[in-house]
Amino acid sequence: MPPAEFRGLTLDRFQLDAIAALEAGHSVLVCAPTGTGKTVIADWAVDRALTAGREVIYTAPIKALSNQKFRDYGRMFGEERIGLVTGDLVIRRDAPCRVMTTEILRNMLLGGEKLEQLDAVVIDEIHFLDDRERGTAWEELLIYLPERVQIVGLSATLRNAKQFAAWLGHVRNRWVEVVEETHRAVPLDFAVADVNIGMFPPAEFAKKMERWVEQAGGASAGRRDAHGRGGRDKGRPDRHGGRGGAPRAAITTHHDVFDMLVDKDHLPYLYFCFSRKNVENFARSLGQRLRNSLVPKPHRLELAARLDEFAGGEGGKVLEPELRALYEKGIAFHHAGLHVQLKALVEELYEARLIQVLYCTSTFALGINMPARSAVFDGLRKFDGRMLRPLTTREFMQKAGRAGRRGLDDVGHVVIRTDPQEWSYNERSLQSYLRGEPEPVRSSFALSFNSIVNLLDRAGPDHIREVVEKSFLAFAMQNEARRLERDAATLTATGDRRDNKEAERMSRKAEAAEGRVWDDVQHRLQFLEYAGYIGKDSELKAGAKVLRHVQIEEIFVTELILAGVLEEVDTARLFGILCAVNKEFGRDVRPRIKIRGDDMAIVREVESVRRSEIVRGSEQITGNEVCWCPEMVPYGRLWAEGRPLSELLEQLDSGADISGDLVGAFRRAKDLIGQLCDVWTEDRERVAALKALLRAVSRDEVLVVD
Repeated sequence: MPPAEFRGLTLDRFQLDAIAALEAGHSVLVCAPTGTGKTVIADWAVDRALTAGREVIYTAPIKALSNQKFRDYGRMFGEERIGLVTGDLVIRRDAPCRVMTTEILRNMLLGGEKLEQLDAVVIDEIHFLDDRERGTAWEELLIYLPERVQIVGLSATLRNAKQFAAWLGHVRNRWVEVVEETHRAVPLDFAVADVNIGMFPPAEFAKKMERWVEQAGGASAGRRDAHGRGGRDKGRPDRHGGRGGAPRAAITTHHDVFDMLVDKDHLPYLYFCFSRKNVENFARSLGQRLRNSLVPKPHRLELAARLDEFAGGEGGKVLEPELRALYEKGIAFHHAGLHVQLKALVEELYEARLIQVLYCTSTFALGINMPARSAVFDGLRKFDGRMLRPLTTREFMQKAGRAGRRGLDDVGHVVIRTDPQEWSYNERSLQSYLRGEPEPVRSSFALSFNSIVNLLDRAGPDHIREVVEKSFLAFAMQNEARRLERDAATLTATGDRRDNKEAERMSRKAEAAEGRVWDDVQHRLQFLEYAGYIGKDSELKAGAKVLRHVQIEEIFVTELILAGVLEEVDTARLFGILCAVNKEFGRDVRPRIKIRGDDMAIVREVESVRRSEIVRGSEQITGNEVCWCPEMVPYGRLWAEGRPLSELLEQLDSGADISGDLVGAFRRAKDLIGQLCDVWTEDRERVAALKALLRAVSRDEVLVVD
């Protein structure tokens, strides 16, 4: 029988069920809303492994979550027993409990690492399997792991959890128990906020909006600027009056939402918006508006002490007076591009309940255990890099689930900011979210070129087909094919001529579905053969032997190596190139440093390879454009030459802090240096030069655990 308590916590029924399944030797898929305590099950699995002298691995989709779990587990189980392996950093690589990104573990398994003492793997946010760019790594990981290893999969509610678990049990040859929880320990209360109407529950708000529109004779509104202030049409005298006396819609700003939440004592709150520029500007504008701190008086001395401690160390270089004044008022902002030290500081202050209003992007909602009394949405649409699209139900509920602190709040408040002209769209979206019908997890399986050549090298083409046929995508396609075949057989047995034609169509569709996944891999194999990377007998030629070690912009970087472009260039400039093939500046970033001299010469050589038939062919096969940002080259070179981050940032014009993006580029370039060391392992002189480069670029912000 599982214990009724764990580490001082009384366990809920779903936690007890999951632990019982693990004790019975099964794997588990735990589906529960954000904030219900899924991670307690992971903590129990870690505790069990460490107590038994075994090993356990915790994987997460983002480095911020990996870093937080590393810190949390260090406090819970002792720092000497916890390791961190994220590509950027390796701390205690041989520790019995290691926290790492999913791709790292996939690469370890793909490289043949046995992990003999591994008891269990926790896969947080397991629904990331359907991520278009990264999801394949999740499937490969689940396929490659030894069957003896238990899986602890954690996710928000999934519509097709049983189908997913059935596949996982099939591929792992081990029963997977589905444990679902729909009840939240802290229930959510939803409201819509508009300065013309007020803040009310959605149904009541809809009625009041309808009456308001009737009285107003239609609503019109201007645009909000970056500071959240409403614009006005010409001839518009004030917020509520229009020409001829007709009421006009006032624009609802984040300031209005703040006033409403303060009136209802709903602080602290997270304010989600999907623009880094707005995240920063909104926080600063609220700070300018407020004279007094939002931090309760008893905690202001603690806040000051923490800021003093931060400023007295390396943080003194980045904690500008304006930012310190903002934090002292209990206001902050957080996004992926933020300076890594500031990001860590904001998370620390928020965790200590010293931040009352935090403006943030989606990354703050992803798995990081930092709830608030309220969660506010600035809108219900986001730009995904290609188009403006509505939030999925899963995305909405993941953010909404941050509202309500267990043991502190009786209810969590979720507020959607709207305006009359936005309400029609927001109402439809909100109705969909509140029905609570989450999206099913769908496979995005597509073996990378690197995975293909490694599988070829280890076990040959038959093993590749075995891996492909174990994928969740193949499993779903096979189920669909069997359904179509059954329907076709029924029509053939009972139908007329028209039904027989439909049956034939279904049979053809079933046959196509059965082989679709393997066909995609065959296209990639044929491309590798056409490019001269592999022979007709699947022998690995020079290109494949290089590609076996390259995991970032695989074909592009491999072609640069094969063309000799990276051989003669000095190491600092090489680092610049590696930065440019892994990260692009955002649309609103304007680099001041011009590409000149030797930088221009190497850029032209790289661009020649970028335009080559092989690189373009790889883009057609994968459907993804390769990354190449020549403007990044001088910034990477200057970092390798020892210039500080602050100096580089002075040479970039941007509407938001992008230091985190720049550091991210440096870190991924470090990963590429390690891959080049593996490519050129027999050239001792070159490897020595690359290791010296690694030491040169591994400093300051690049080494911070953010």
